[in-house]
Amino acid sequence: MPIHLPQGVEVSVSDDNVLSVKGPKGQMSQQVNPLIQVHVEDGVVRFERPSDSKEHKALHGLYRALAANMVKGVSEGFKTVQEVIGVGYKVQANGNVLEMDLGYSHKIYFELAPEIKVETVTEKGKNPIITMTCCDKQILGQAAAKIRSLRKPEPYKGKGIRFMGEEIRKKAGKAAAK
Repeated sequence: MPIHLPQGVEVSVSDDNVLSVKGPKGQMSQQVNPLIQVHVEDGVVRFERPSDSKEHKALHGLYRALAANMVKGVSEGFKTVQEVIGVGYKVQANGNVLEMDLGYSHKIYFELAPEIKVETVTEKGKNPIITMTCCDKQILGQAAAKIRSLRKPEPYKGKGIRFMGEEIRKKAGKAAAK
């Protein structure tokens, strides 16, 4: 499946099989296995494998997906939105450092990678919201998962950090047992 390049995105392949993608939101590069051949022509990127063996098919799909995510990242970017639910839970962004009050005896300071742009919104009567954007899907997803792991949503009251739109299955608790 070929990858069509949007306007303003340049892709190049070096002699040592390093795929470089450059666009309006940034630039990224990825080392490609020498078994997989990369062809860039007329605004389309194609990947070819030497045979239909299971290993070659797996590598082909991996590098095609990584390249597609790189192209989308440098042209549009990726975004995650997380909601902090709980009485007294607060989140504030100071540059690339998140300062969080999550019900522990201390504040948590979480430093993000320099590529990630973070915004926090706290409206009266609503839960604080963390919005992160980045051109690298892997770094963004890893940071979002780490933030969520600081206070996972619990199944009884639903307090914690969750992704926007995430459904938490709630349990009844011991009052319902009688």
